Amino acid sequence: MTTQFEPVIGLEIHVQLASKTKLFCSCPNGVGEDTKPNTAVCPICLGHPGTMPVITEGALTLAVRAGLGLNCVTNQKSTFSRKHYFYPDLPKGYQITQFDEPINGAGYVEITFGPKDNLQKKRIGIHHAHLEEDAAKSSHFADHSEVDFNRSGSPLLEIVSMPDMRSPDEAYAYLTEIKRIMRWVGASNCDMEKGELRVDVNVSLRPVGQEKFGTRTELKNLNSFKAVRDALIYEINRQTEVLNAGGQVKQETRLWDKVECVSRPMRSKEDALDYRYFPEPDLPPVVLSDEWLANVKNNMPEMPSSKEARFMKAGLSAYDAGVLTSSREIADYFETVTKSGKVSLKTASNWIQTDLLGMLHAEKKEIENSPISAAQLAELLEFVEGGKINRKQAREVFDEIYAHGGKAADIIAKRGMVQVTDEGQLETWAKEAIAANPKAVADYQKGNKAAIGALVGGVMKLSKGKANPRVISQILAKLLG
Repeated sequence: MTTQFEPVIGLEIHVQLASKTKLFCSCPNGVGEDTKPNTAVCPICLGHPGTMPVITEGALTLAVRAGLGLNCVTNQKSTFSRKHYFYPDLPKGYQITQFDEPINGAGYVEITFGPKDNLQKKRIGIHHAHLEEDAAKSSHFADHSEVDFNRSGSPLLEIVSMPDMRSPDEAYAYLTEIKRIMRWVGASNCDMEKGELRVDVNVSLRPVGQEKFGTRTELKNLNSFKAVRDALIYEINRQTEVLNAGGQVKQETRLWDKVECVSRPMRSKEDALDYRYFPEPDLPPVVLSDEWLANVKNNMPEMPSSKEARFMKAGLSAYDAGVLTSSREIADYFETVTKSGKVSLKTASNWIQTDLLGMLHAEKKEIENSPISAAQLAELLEFVEGGKINRKQAREVFDEIYAHGGKAADIIAKRGMVQVTDEGQLETWAKEAIAANPKAVADYQKGNKAAIGALVGGVMKLSKGKANPRVISQILAKLLG
């Protein structure tokens, strides 16, 4: 007899903050792969004896902004500690981190998951989000290893969730929401390929209905959201097989092999490692004044969940509102297109999602690099909303602007696209189409309302595409009684 198990999932997410300098020195932060190794360094981030760390305000500000975005309690007093362990990429032999007094306390995020026609919402708790310095980058080869200290000392925010997720889909949605918020408040770019967002996953199983947690394993080496979901699916199936076979899950750290799509044991973790934490003697407590904290709060943007709710209240579906707030740049673009009030929210939503984002994604571009500005798209859609050009014509103009730039009005005039609005001329074409299509007329009068489409097509042919299909449909219906 097999037992039904429930997964219990928690995530630890390391986000590299997008400050100009590192956490405790003035060296540039976030240098790319094109920067020569071991050049963005100084005695402080190299861990030379006698050097004194000094926290940088830019990193501190972004850590607080991130915490506010995660609905965390901001602790106006926080402290740093030394976390001791030895590894070649840790020059001091310890890491400066926050332990028992983090900058951000408990918080939460709301996630949305499930199919488009049955979206579900759930609150995922955040235990805390603390500041710490990053280690250097190690690269291993067949006969040697290399260490690049350019990343050493970069500011990290470690976001520790509560074990509130119950499926790989929920974990994927949680990651997506964390990334959206971090980018929204400007805390991090969250580029996983550059190591700006790294994830460790904890997962255990327990019989359905049981309160007590099972034995957990930790999954590392997850370098994409897809890898997180795939690794969780595999590990849940693996643990289920072990437990139903009468075995016991070992508490251990496992590495994800993305090629074979399996997890492999890395090291046992019978007990928590003794990192010998003690207060960092070279750094005083961080104390945030009421005035400083109020200034940070006053400069926070409207959060995506609030903007999403506002879009839905204005008439958009939950799905559309979610897509349009998937990034701050997309939301800003959408609001610029609709701010005049001449373009409906639904029309703008359809064009941005279907036409613009479709082309941008195909070319692996972000909306901030769109060849069509929000002002250009707004001008084009005003012609559509005003009935001056039809959908097909608008797409031709859209493609022209996307490829070569220009103004919609100029392209429309150059191509002679402006639709005929004279009702007398439209009625003349409608009568000609009726006379030329007796079968469609008969079908329509027998109750087949779809038959009017053939008559509309006839008018469009007579007008060389310059008639408005909606107006033509109304005229035809009137003439046919």
